[in-house]
Amino acid sequence: MTRILATGTFDLLHPGHIYFLTQARALGDELFVIVARDSNVTHKPKPIVSEEQRLEMVNALGIVDKALLGSEKDMFEPLKHIRPDIIALGYDQRFNAENLEEELAKRGLPANVVRIPLSKECPLCSTGAIIKEVLKRYG
Repeated sequence: MTRILATGTFDLLHPGHIYFLTQARALGDELFVIVARDSNVTHKPKPIVSEEQRLEMVNALGIVDKALLGSEKDMFEPLKHIRPDIIALGYDQRFNAENLEEELAKRGLPANVVRIPLSKECPLCSTGAIIKEVLKRYG
């Protein structure tokens, strides 16, 4: 059984998230998802939706077997329990796949890292694009 892990903030859940998770799920038999903690989101504006609500939404998706909140201290901590075979990265996630595989191996967590490309055009497939459109229409 091949276990897949995907991670993300999943703020304002949108079609891009669904596409990413669907493609990740197609890589194996089980899909685990780590939802970023509010305190760990430092590379973009803080999430609008709370971490608990984002977790609840991701867990409600039929393609996800189990979603959990990430660790506030060590992003690798949940992986010790999940033990993924493959880690799926989104096209825009800021990880170097090769460096990530090396770090996982050092920690005794060998997993292949696969980047899911953006292969369909979708004007509202990012939280930022949704916010801009809402402001344009109602702001």
